[in-house]
Amino acid sequence: MIKIAAIADVHFSEDSRGRFRAHWSRLHEVADILLIGGDLTTHGAAKQAAVLAQELEVVKIPIIAVLGNHDYHADQEDRVRGELERKGITVLEGEHAIFTVNGKTVGIAGTKGFGGGFAGACGTAFGEPEMKSFIYYTEQLAMQLEESLRVLQVDYRIALLHYSPVKETLAGERLEIYPFLGSYLLAEAIDTAGADLVVHGHAHHGAEKGRTARGIPVRNVALPLLGTAYALYNLEKPEPENL
Repeated sequence: MIKIAAIADVHFSEDSRGRFRAHWSRLHEVADILLIGGDLTTHGAAKQAAVLAQELEVVKIPIIAVLGNHDYHADQEDRVRGELERKGITVLEGEHAIFTVNGKTVGIAGTKGFGGGFAGACGTAFGEPEMKSFIYYTEQLAMQLEESLRVLQVDYRIALLHYSPVKETLAGERLEIYPFLGSYLLAEAIDTAGADLVVHGHAHHGAEKGRTARGIPVRNVALPLLGTAYALYNLEKPEPENL
């Protein structure tokens, strides 16, 4: 069994020091890997990312993160990423990472993702160039996610996102903003390539649990929704029966 701790939307700023340090310092007692699903900072400032990186120094298990929309606001996303990577945190965008835990391999494919909406109420690459750019961007990130998952030859595969791939985990948010909270294209990519778990954030007032069309578990781990320093999930596959 692989134990996954996950959180998103921590929105760190200069006054966030000590907020989760006590909780995260004991993560190794209950989890094997920590996933952070974007919105690491309040306004995307590198100095805010540095505070989070210092807070995460107490974590004794691998940490994998993606950026969120807040982390792009100050146009310092490369510096935000750099602050985290300097502390040994793996940051993914269209990339993947592999870890060995308890004799099993775990592959994590990560992307921020983007919006566009869901089947029956989604945007299309039609009309103004701004609208085309919006949807093309989501399509590009979804294709990168699919390829990152596809190449993983591991025991378990996880998709780590910021934006949601399914509307079920948005339940509780206003319907009018669904197109800005996620896209069905992300779910299609995940279902095509396959995964054992999907983790995302962004939907502060959504629901924790959902599934893709092919039944892959999706978990919304936004801090305002969970109200706790992390959620825990188990990855476990049944042993094959002897013939």
